[in-house]
Amino acid sequence: MNVLESACEKAKEDLGVSCELIDLRTLLPWDIDTVVQSVKKTGRLVVSHEAPKTSGFAAEVAATVQDKCFLNLEAPIQRVCGYDTPFPLIFEKMYVPDSLKNFEAIRKVIDY
Repeated sequence: MNVLESACEKAKEDLGVSCELIDLRTLLPWDIDTVVQSVKKTGRLVVSHEAPKTSGFAAEVAATVQDKCFLNLEAPIQRVCGYDTPFPLIFEKMYVPDSLKNFEAIRKVIDY
């Protein structure tokens, strides 16, 4: 969460936008209503997690939001995830999404 909070703070400073940061504490059941409310309010969604992009939980979140909020989206949904390849733990800092990757995804949905 610290990485995401840092990206949100940078977005506020550099882009002049405030971000709604939602921490999904469980994967099943996950709080669909809160995410859908946020997307309907903001028109945007950035999903970040440490697992690989392919078959990760971000795909489930993106698919659900696309289904329930398609007409409210003002930009394509962005997924900030790990790489689709095995990584040794020694390179974990390069693998795990950092605040800069998350900030770039925020900038992308704002600039769309």
